[in-house]
Amino acid sequence: MEAELKPPRHRNDPGHRAGLTGPVRGTRYPMVDTAVVDVDGTLIDSNYQHALAWYRAFRHYGFTLPVWRLHRAIGMGGDQLVGSVAGDEVEERLGDELRARWSAEFDPMLHEVQPFDGARELLVELRDRGVTVVLASSGKPEHVDHYLELIDGKSVAHGWTTSGDVDRTKPAPDLLQVALRKAGGESPVMVGDSVWDFAAARRAGYPGYALRTGGFSEQELLEAGAAAVYDSLTELRENLDEVLTAHR
Repeated sequence: MEAELKPPRHRNDPGHRAGLTGPVRGTRYPMVDTAVVDVDGTLIDSNYQHALAWYRAFRHYGFTLPVWRLHRAIGMGGDQLVGSVAGDEVEERLGDELRARWSAEFDPMLHEVQPFDGARELLVELRDRGVTVVLASSGKPEHVDHYLELIDGKSVAHGWTTSGDVDRTKPAPDLLQVALRKAGGESPVMVGDSVWDFAAARRAGYPGYALRTGGFSEQELLEAGAAAVYDSLTELRENLDEVLTAHR
């Protein structure tokens, strides 16, 4: 019943060299002009509510998937998650119903979700340094609106994405490509919290910096493609000179 959830390959893996090409260690990039920032798990502390909502949604349809395995998939959009954790047959048969049930389970928890310390301050400093900020979320439009209200994000960000902007969410690169088009930038950097953020950034072809706020380990994030990992938004902000130089 439960499909194996495979993390992104390490950059030295032959499969990565064959297909998932992107920035490699030692490559230098020009000064960053655009920060593509993930929302869930990066700016907003929501990953564990998402995992619990998915657990309850699967239980509603008779599947018991361990919450820790569901957490491993958080950062994917719902269009990708069901097949990844439960298999293609479940996606084909119940995918839309499971996503609808997930929303019904998650919505009552939305008021519990809060921003991480330093979320707005990071966005403001990026803007004040002349960096265009665009938020790359695979969340539902109404959820993203709520998150932006929590951090007054619309007054800082140049634009944002939702699941409604693309056919495929992360780990596909589509959301990041849409975000970059909205920003009009040429030298972007990704800021995210999950291995799926960096699988998408690698496919989109630009570097990324990770936060441990989503519950993934430092080693996992580095192996997924992050150039460096920080414990908090505050620590990342203290190292913005490194991030904005965007070299690996």
